[in-house]
This record gives sequence, structure tokens and C-alpha cells, in this order.
Amino acid sequence: MSVALLWVVFPNSQLSRYIGFIDSVRDGNRLIDSSRFVYRARRFMFNSRPNKYKKQKWNSYSFDIDFRHPCLRGINLPEITMVASTAGEMAVTSVEKVYSVVLKQAALVNRQLRSTAERDVKPGIVLPGNLNLLSEAYDRCGEVCAEYAKTFYLGTLLMTPERRKAIWAIYVWCRRTDELVDGPNASHITPTALDRWESRLEDLFQGRPFDMLDAALADTVAKFPVDIQPFRDMIEGMRMDLKKSRYKTFDELYLYCYYVAGTVGLMSVPVMGIAPESQATTESVYNAALALGIANQLTNILRDVGEDARRGRVYLPQDELAQAGISDEDIFAGKVTDKWRNFMKNQIKRARMFFDEAEKGVTELSEASRWPVWASLLLYRQILDEIEANDYNNFTKRAYVSKVNKIAALPISYARSLIRSSRKALAEV
Repeated sequence: MSVALLWVVFPNSQLSRYIGFIDSVRDGNRLIDSSRFVYRARRFMFNSRPNKYKKQKWNSYSFDIDFRHPCLRGINLPEITMVASTAGEMAVTSVEKVYSVVLKQAALVNRQLRSTAERDVKPGIVLPGNLNLLSEAYDRCGEVCAEYAKTFYLGTLLMTPERRKAIWAIYVWCRRTDELVDGPNASHITPTALDRWESRLEDLFQGRPFDMLDAALADTVAKFPVDIQPFRDMIEGMRMDLKKSRYKTFDELYLYCYYVAGTVGLMSVPVMGIAPESQATTESVYNAALALGIANQLTNILRDVGEDARRGRVYLPQDELAQAGISDEDIFAGKVTDKWRNFMKNQIKRARMFFDEAEKGVTELSEASRWPVWASLLLYRQILDEIEANDYNNFTKRAYVSKVNKIAALPISYARSLIRSSRKALAEV
């Protein structure tokens, strides 16, 4: 499993020896449009607002869901059934669960935009030791980003100093979290260790960082309207990796993709900022960021099928595999057949639809933040092209973007990052 931070995937590495946290874990003006789900009810009647249901006692009935969530528009999903219990409670789909986090984060940002006085007052950051270490902590975060995400790091240099440092701090926290279950010491990580890591996160958000790298993120969340929930959710994704190696439906896989990658978009948009001239709702920008995280993680999964299979893992919807006539044993055998090619074509199509949705939001970001996001988006889309070029052999061939293509993507992504400002300039002429 790889985490896509700020829409860039982290390669597995020996980072834990560099930032030294394993032992410590062992020891101790925009409107929100909430009308995004449309339901086709078989047996129940709902209010006109989809998120407010009439008060009534239900028996165990089922009903179809026709998703109109921006991240899923145009994507063919298998039918998902929700069941209402006799107590009147209704099971919540993964899309709904994730969407509630999007709304919460968008609302937090909107409160800040309306009045800075409404922002929560967080305690001052107290570093263990010399307060001057905060600057050093940010510098260290920048070094890690430069070493492990070179293309993205180059893009961050276009940001304002405050935003740049904040993005680095988020990068490092996400990478450290990913290393817990994917790093060289992953075999020693237990659910208890993840609980301790989450406890450290809670302290961090209260202005009580454990170490200097935590202090950089603590300072960041004190300055920007970043909600803690996406961070908690990423840790939950790590828990899933410890206990789950199969996903029955795309609904299950979607939730996993949100946990380990979609969360990053929700963490980073408050820092990257939305363009002042943007007419898009805050919610729609967050949806696009979420879509990009989902797209990147789906791309990771499709690229790493063979690698995951060798670890006994299959990050593909089991029901869709069955519909295609493919078993886990076929995947472990690693044979490229016509059935596999057809299956992969559909999976790639879905990932590209998420990328399409994501592109709508990149142009709404602040001008200084667009370049690194465009760069990572374009590069990730190319991985899907490479899988096709390899004749869908993602068992023994690893799809990757060549250094030449990476370099070529930089001026293209930079040009795209200027599109909104160019339109604005033309409108003012």
C-alpha cells in the first residue's frame, strides 16, 4: 500500500531511520451545496433534501442508490444496497461517510473566510527544548520532501513561504504514518502502536508536539483551518492494512482509497488555498481534491497488482473480478489473458474518470499552488498509459513514467497552472 500525499505517491523507503520515530511509537465566501446524493427509493419516501429523511419506523427494506456525487458522476458502479434496520437506522455507504468529512472541512474553511475572528484559537506551540527548533523542523521537512518527492518539491518552491513550509510538514506526517505499515519496521507494528500514533496526533492538534517534526505540523494546523478528521482517517487506513487484504466491492475499496490517499487532499487544500477570483463552491474544490486522491490510489493499485499479489493482497473489487471470470488464483498465477485485459480496461476507465473530476478543481486553487498539483496529476495519468503500453501486464512489469517524460511534464503543467490567471487578465482587458 502506498499513500499519495498531495497527490504524489510516496515510494517505500528507509525513511524511519532518517526521522527516527519508530521507537517513540513503540514506547509510548463560498456556499456549500449539500445536495449531492439522489436516491431511487423502492419502498420509502424521502424529503426533497436528500440528507434529511422523514421520521418514520422502517422495517428491513432495501433500496437502490443512484449516486450523483461529483466524484462518481459518469462512473459505472455496481449496484449497492443499503438496509434500514428495525430501529429505523440506516447503513451508511462509503461515499456518504467520506462526503460528510468533505462537508465538515469545507464548512471550517468557509467560517474562516467569513470572519477570521471565528477561527478556533489553538494553544501556542511549545517545543521540547529550544523554541528556535521550529525553523529547523520546517527545514528538515523540506529536506525530506526534496529527497522523496523531487518533482512535487520543485513545485512547492513557487508557493508563499508559509504555505510551502506547511505543505512540507503535512508531507512528512503522512509519510511517517505510511511507513508504520509499509516501512522496514512494519512487521513490528501492531494496532496498539497505531493507537499511540493517533494519541500523538491528538496531542499535536492541542499544541503538544512529541518531537520537532510533530512541532512543524502543530504549528501548521494552528495557522491554517485544517481539521483533524482526515488525519485520523489516514491512521484508520493503516489499521485496515493490518487486518484486511480483500475488498468485496468497490464501495469498500473506495473507503480504503479515501483513508490512505483521499484524506491528503482534504488536509492540503486549506494550505494551498482557493483562488480569490474563483466562483466555485468550497465544497466542489474539496470534492476535486478528494477525487484526485482516489484517482492516484486507484492508479497505485493497478500499477502494483503483481507486487501486492506476492504479499498475498488483492486490492481489487472481488465482485467485479468474479463478474469478469477472474479468481484470486488467476491473479497469483500472473497470467495476462483476454479476461484480464478487459477487466483492466474497465478499471483504468474508472480511474481516468476520477482524474477528469479532479481537473475541474485544480484551476480553482491559488495560482502559486497549481503547478505542483498539475504536475503530479499529469504524471499519474501517464502511469495508466504505461500499463496499457505494457499490454496490461502489471504482474511482472512495473509501469512507470520515464525521467524524460517527467521533465517534459513540468513545462506543460506550469502552462496549465497559468490558465486561470490568463483568463482573468483577458477579462480585464
